[in-house]
Amino acid sequence: MSHALIDVHSADDSAVRLDALAALSQRLLDRCRAAGATQAEVSCSEDAGLSVNVRMGEVETVESTRDRGIGVTVYFGKRKGTASTADLREESLAATVDQACAIARFTEDDDASGLADADLMARPGADGRFDEYDAWHPWALDADAAVDLALACEAAGRDADPRIANSDGASVSTSKGLSVYANSHGFVGAERGSHHSIGCALIAGEGEHMQREGWYSVALAESDLDAPASIGRRAAERTLARLDPRPLATGSYPVLFQAEVARSLIGHLLGAVSGGALYRRASFLLDSVGTPLFPDWFNIFERPFLERGFQSSAYDAEGVATRESSLIEGGVLQRYVLGSYSARKLGLQTTGNAGGVHNLEIPANAGGLQDLLRGMDRGLLVTGLMGQGVNAVTGDYSRGASGFWVERGEIRHAVDGITIAGNLKQMFATIEAVGSDIDPRSHVRTGSILLGRMTVAGGE
Repeated sequence: MSHALIDVHSADDSAVRLDALAALSQRLLDRCRAAGATQAEVSCSEDAGLSVNVRMGEVETVESTRDRGIGVTVYFGKRKGTASTADLREESLAATVDQACAIARFTEDDDASGLADADLMARPGADGRFDEYDAWHPWALDADAAVDLALACEAAGRDADPRIANSDGASVSTSKGLSVYANSHGFVGAERGSHHSIGCALIAGEGEHMQREGWYSVALAESDLDAPASIGRRAAERTLARLDPRPLATGSYPVLFQAEVARSLIGHLLGAVSGGALYRRASFLLDSVGTPLFPDWFNIFERPFLERGFQSSAYDAEGVATRESSLIEGGVLQRYVLGSYSARKLGLQTTGNAGGVHNLEIPANAGGLQDLLRGMDRGLLVTGLMGQGVNAVTGDYSRGASGFWVERGEIRHAVDGITIAGNLKQMFATIEAVGSDIDPRSHVRTGSILLGRMTVAGGE
């Protein structure tokens, strides 16, 4: 087997390389069995990428990356050992297995350890392969072309208005990767994926009145990216809108989270219902399955089989079959987000979420951003968040924010240097609307989210 890494510019030999990684994983599993392991799992990956950064019309960095990794985990009963390497020489692979076994022999028994149950493993199609959900779109992009795209993006933004006097630069990146996960249940899963992005950040104003803002586009296929010039112009519009912020009187107001920051609210929910936080008793949503958390019209669905979904997969990080299901239905928490280890710690069964969730959709009950602004009438539109002021145990929420003050359904002026505060349980319960303006740049697909009221600490 060739030990060369995949090349971002090479002919597509990915299917052959996946087969080679699958064969390598089987050899490693055989070594683990021969060493006496009762169970074992192997992860193999190869990645290649290119990224460029420019600033003020000049190239700052050009980086080409190539990485590989082999991870081996063995179980001797309920004792676990893990070791990894990037060296594919046979002596290195043998040493990695030996090291994992040595670690396992000196660890304590853990009743929750071990592979996920064999009968939960995903099953491939008739051809022995799993659906890739249209995730493989390598971009034949060389450094010169990438630099040209980044320069065009930044130039479109800088040329949009003379008030844009500076730039934090523009970037273009492309990457592709292969991964294989195999275990001693006989499961072998092989996946290919690509990821591309273009972004720009600009600075307007002078001295203490400078404002920074930006925009970006990400996609699995290059054809789905926004045009570089449109990204630059969008970054300019957002930066100019931030100029001349005014203070805001401290008070209690309706708060509208624009789509790109609204998904952070869903992220806080996921953190609270994930197995690690639950079995450590570090969540404000302990024992909450079956409990109403949101209004009765609010739903969150997991969609692991979306074409070109950012987190689409037929199986999770343990080989467990994924499935479409509700996380929130009719406002009620339907389940937790569990892998096999956390599930066993809680006396439950894995939900097929080892490694995270697979594409969440939050259906809208309202129109786009303008409709939500009119519905809010008077309040705060949040477009940026800062800090990590969320207490996972109590749900208390306090974060720095920036955005715009809204009167009579229209944006009046920018605001920054403010803090928004509340408690996540109350915030979830007082959601009034979810917009149809979905931000497609994430596996959490939500529009803007309007909350009935939050405490806003302003500069007055």
